[in-house]
Amino acid sequence: MERLIAPSVLSADFANLQRDVEMINASEAGWFHVDVMDGMFVPNISFGFPVIKAIKKYAQKPLDVHLMIVDPDRYLKDFKEAGADSITVHYEACPHLHRTIQAIKQLGIKAAVAVNPATPVANLKDIIADVDMVLVMSVNPGFGGQKFIEHTYTKVAEVKTLAANANPNLIIEVDGGVDASNIAKLVEAGASALVAGSSVFSSGDPFSAISQLKHA
Repeated sequence: MERLIAPSVLSADFANLQRDVEMINASEAGWFHVDVMDGMFVPNISFGFPVIKAIKKYAQKPLDVHLMIVDPDRYLKDFKEAGADSITVHYEACPHLHRTIQAIKQLGIKAAVAVNPATPVANLKDIIADVDMVLVMSVNPGFGGQKFIEHTYTKVAEVKTLAANANPNLIIEVDGGVDASNIAKLVEAGASALVAGSSVFSSGDPFSAISQLKHA
């Protein structure tokens, strides 16, 4: 599966958001990764529908919307209408996960589930066949710029093994601390979509940083 880079707009310059969106359009990135945080599921607050609509206005690539919020079912339709091309919900936030995944699919977009670092991959056994993507968090969600958790390589490989028969076309995404030093090993373990925030936008040349991640 082709390696896909998804720059996290949470790390973009919000005073120059259109500029950064257009930079991603012109780059080798495949998606825009959009982190939504509510201050309850994670100890941070990001942005909501108006910002997503603003990104969608200029984006020429799909919006990969990652909901780090409690009770995401309340807002699935709103995020689709704001511009989401895929919605990721957290295993830990969804007591009726199958119902949530089906509700996303009924909106006509990709449905994904994320797992926090302490959540065992085995917990996904009963949902793995129903999702388009699994997002493995390689840091504890809530803040950018955190240190990559080394056990992530093992978790990615476990997801790949779990999906081998039930869902061989599953996309495995990794989010948190991804940079040129670990991306090749993550791809080798089975990841095909890599979220990059600080390693792109904190570099002197974000456009080239995306290219480096694509080919590292």
